[in-house]
Amino acid sequence: MSNNSIYRFIFAGGGTGGHLYPAIAVAEQIRLLKPESEILFVGTKGKIEARVVPKLGFDFKTIWISGLARKLTLKNILFPVKVLVAMYQSLLINIKLKPKVAIGTGAYVSGPVLWGASIMGSKIILLEQNSFPGVTNRMLEKRANEIHISFEDSKKYFRTERKLILSGNPVRTDIKLIDRTTALKNFDLNPEKKTLLILGGSLGAKNINEAVKNNIDLLLEKGIQIIWQTGGLYFEQYKAYDNGRIKVLPFIDDMASAYSACDLLAARAGATTIAEVAQLGLPVVFIPSKNVAANHQYKNAKSLVDGNAAELIEDENLSNKLFTTVYELINNENRLLELKSNIKKFSKPDAAKVIAERAIKLAEEI
Repeated sequence: MSNNSIYRFIFAGGGTGGHLYPAIAVAEQIRLLKPESEILFVGTKGKIEARVVPKLGFDFKTIWISGLARKLTLKNILFPVKVLVAMYQSLLINIKLKPKVAIGTGAYVSGPVLWGASIMGSKIILLEQNSFPGVTNRMLEKRANEIHISFEDSKKYFRTERKLILSGNPVRTDIKLIDRTTALKNFDLNPEKKTLLILGGSLGAKNINEAVKNNIDLLLEKGIQIIWQTGGLYFEQYKAYDNGRIKVLPFIDDMASAYSACDLLAARAGATTIAEVAQLGLPVVFIPSKNVAANHQYKNAKSLVDGNAAELIEDENLSNKLFTTVYELINNENRLLELKSNIKKFSKPDAAKVIAERAIKLAEEI
């Protein structure tokens, strides 16, 4: 990378799709608006960003960092060492690139990278996708020039209101609906049948996978076919279910086809999923994860349910309620149309462009 362009941006975020894809959405918009921009992503080895980012044509570097585990493990003992190493690596990366603007999405990887960028005098933008902000973003608030939030609820958790901008959660440019029949052919499924798409997040969701397994015969009996993203951790366990009516995948890279193929979606209530389905106007049953800070997925989903824009099943009721909820909903065209119409009201389709324009403006001010 040269340092000729004034448009130099460093992105830090990953570990999960929820922390990675909003960053990608903004980076894609910057690339559209300023093709001469130099854009570098920083993440960790072995996580989703290492697989996805290079495929999109962005430069990518890794640092040695991981989050704190909730219980005492050897990884936690190593944590202070990892932080020091990551700070050193991040500083070197920032010295080499000299970014004008650093953009972080709240994952643990963004802490050292944005710290290094701020030492180098870069402007700092934070993206907060969830109603309850993560620890990293709350720690970085003092160093931030702007904090772009997706939920009005987030405001009360930050101390400096003048930095907050309610922009919405950025969605990738490739997330657009295509022809349903074509989409189903991409998964070798039958266009004549009702299709349920199951998403448990990029890492997978044990409870969702178990519930699908427990209800699979009932769903198939009623002629419902399934696109089932198990997550990488669980794929080996469930791949034997793959047949002509069930497509079992560890990850789905072509989300446009997956969304276009489905008549109904059952998914975790991660902020990225919510932003994408709201923009596309998809009928969805949310199954919020309880293994998240401050139960923020439930809060995310509840705001849509209160707006009559989605259905919700709590994790503990999933095996008992999955079949009846899906079967009744997928065959109720009026309710599906109502959900599609209402969820679109929660969409902020210009979020990525708005944030990209702000990042470019900050780069020009230095």
